[in-house]
Amino acid sequence: MKKEKRFEVIHKEGSALRTEGIRMIAVDRETGVNYLIWTAGYGGGITPLLDSEGKPVITPSVMYYDTQNY
Repeated sequence: MKKEKRFEVIHKEGSALRTEGIRMIAVDRETGVNYLIWTAGYGGGITPLLDSEGKPVITPSVMYYDTQNY
């Protein structure tokens, strides 16, 4: 049985070949929380996306959709 992925990448931009790196937005399928993921070279980071009130951006599960395999 195949285990379902917990995180779904819903947006990706940038290039690993450039100094700006790759930026992605991923959604946690269990909580709906959106995360910004940044990678460049051997470094990177992850942080939850926050709205104007400082609360995490949450995507309802009905809005998840399959995108390209990143």
